[in-house]
Amino acid sequence: MNETRKIPTCKGPDPDTRTPRLRPPPGAVDAHCHVFGPAAVFPYAPDRAYTPPDAPFEGLQKLHRILGIDRAVIVHASCHGSDMTVTLDAIARSNGTMRGVAVVDPGITDKELARLHEGGIRGVRFNFVKHLGGMPDMDFFKRVLAQIEPMGWHVVLHLDAEDIVPLAPTIEAIRVPFIIDHMGRVKAKNGLDQPAFKQLLELMKNPLAWVKICGAERISSAGAPFLDAVPYAKALLAAAPERVLWGTDWPHPNISGDMPNDGDLVDLLGESAPDEATRKQVMVDNPNRLYWAD
Repeated sequence: MNETRKIPTCKGPDPDTRTPRLRPPPGAVDAHCHVFGPAAVFPYAPDRAYTPPDAPFEGLQKLHRILGIDRAVIVHASCHGSDMTVTLDAIARSNGTMRGVAVVDPGITDKELARLHEGGIRGVRFNFVKHLGGMPDMDFFKRVLAQIEPMGWHVVLHLDAEDIVPLAPTIEAIRVPFIIDHMGRVKAKNGLDQPAFKQLLELMKNPLAWVKICGAERISSAGAPFLDAVPYAKALLAAAPERVLWGTDWPHPNISGDMPNDGDLVDLLGESAPDEATRKQVMVDNPNRLYWAD
């Protein structure tokens, strides 16, 4: 007798977004955010690892108005599987202010990738984290990277910290720009000299390597306001300021600890990048090169 699989639900974002003290520069980009549902219009995948509360396009727009963010990159979430409809819909409704990163299935065709490109997708994401299914099929991974290389796309790598060292040779062999999500999900309590973070800094010497200094709430060991994540962001900025991105990660799926307030996360960026020139580089110039070059 088959038992119905129990799918865990995750908490929603803080609904009372604070206006940050720090005002982002004109043209600022939230380079890592999601759109979930509404499920009645854009159903969640039956084989998803979690069920989020609806966090639709309109909610993302409201958030960005409060934060002073002008543009965004929607990272398609695994809870919607490889059905890209919800992300393509948001990009189409954004009047050119949004781009996206796709999740794809084995067997994705060049024709389908071209359709996604036309819809504003500029990269593909692979989850390696255990709670989202773990290591992808590496033949599939290499095949997709070969397909996107002539398109000028990049690959986003969502890793567990403990996998950075063993996967380093595989990552170094990538021939397209690659982005490490959430500062590699290192644990702040393990210190700047932990092997995973030292390897991440080593990877950043590669001119194809990018990193997102978002997800402070995911790497923090101290909890809100996540100040113990700041030294990691500063170290990555010092290593390769021209290849660093920032995002909110709204609506913060699968947060087990303190749910961040997105206004506070903007102010936290000010702690990591205290000068205006660096913030403009991270929030405007760098994402422009990856997502709006054409």
